[in-house]
Amino acid sequence: MTNANVLTGGRVSPWRRSAGRLKLPVTVGISIVFMALAVICVIAPFVAPHDPAFIDPAKSFQGPSLDHLLGTDQLGRDIASRIIAGARTAVLAPLAIAAGAVLISTALAVLAGYAGGRVDAVIGRVNDVLYSIPSLTVAIVIVGVVGGGFALSIAVLTVFGLPSNIRLLRAAVLERVNLPYIEAAKMSGISTPRILLTQLVPAISPLIVTSFFLQVTFAIVELSSLSFLGLGVAPGSPDWGLMLAENRSALSSNVWAAAGPGLSLVALAVSANLIGDWLYTKYEKAGRSR
Repeated sequence: MTNANVLTGGRVSPWRRSAGRLKLPVTVGISIVFMALAVICVIAPFVAPHDPAFIDPAKSFQGPSLDHLLGTDQLGRDIASRIIAGARTAVLAPLAIAAGAVLISTALAVLAGYAGGRVDAVIGRVNDVLYSIPSLTVAIVIVGVVGGGFALSIAVLTVFGLPSNIRLLRAAVLERVNLPYIEAAKMSGISTPRILLTQLVPAISPLIVTSFFLQVTFAIVELSSLSFLGLGVAPGSPDWGLMLAENRSALSSNVWAAAGPGLSLVALAVSANLIGDWLYTKYEKAGRSR
């Protein structure tokens, strides 16, 4: 027993236990920092060095310099400023899609797992149909036929983000719905909505958080794909997927015009995925230790 343990009677301080739980892998720590920076960039008008919409044809496709850190695009717009401004759609839209998909899928999964019977069967069959549809292909068709639109893209991707979450969360609910504490709550006369909100949902909350981050990853990739095809945001908007499409033919003039937004997309998607994967691993370890 060390001196510290002797002084504390062999007990480990709660602060030290908390510090141990908060230890993060280096990759996850870097991912959290990058995600935080991306969120900060959402306030683009305050941190962008230039107006992202300012056009200066005389500075078309200039290389990196002190005035333009990543150079300019074909219209002379500052690439760094447009990447910072593009964080608004790259971050906020996937967060909105993930939040909507996780909220709806959690409600349906808890209802299906708890109620069972016909309710579970109906939700399961509808979910199977959605799961069998190639989401990105259908999203391209719907958004393309209707005429594009950012709000429509978010709505379509939210709907197609439901199936995988419903399956995962429903399985977690089924593991707990017949446990003694749920049966005791039923026998004590507690209402069904209260059991769902105070017992089942908190019990699967770690998995809900994990599903949220993984859904953010999928939304980043799918939204950028739509923008790359010109079906997401309006033409000329500072969006990373659209910037990649606009500047991919000018790699010889200024490689950062396309590499900047492309690498930003990769880093954001990988960061969200690493955080979600780490949370899922922590959840699995906690489940096995119980």
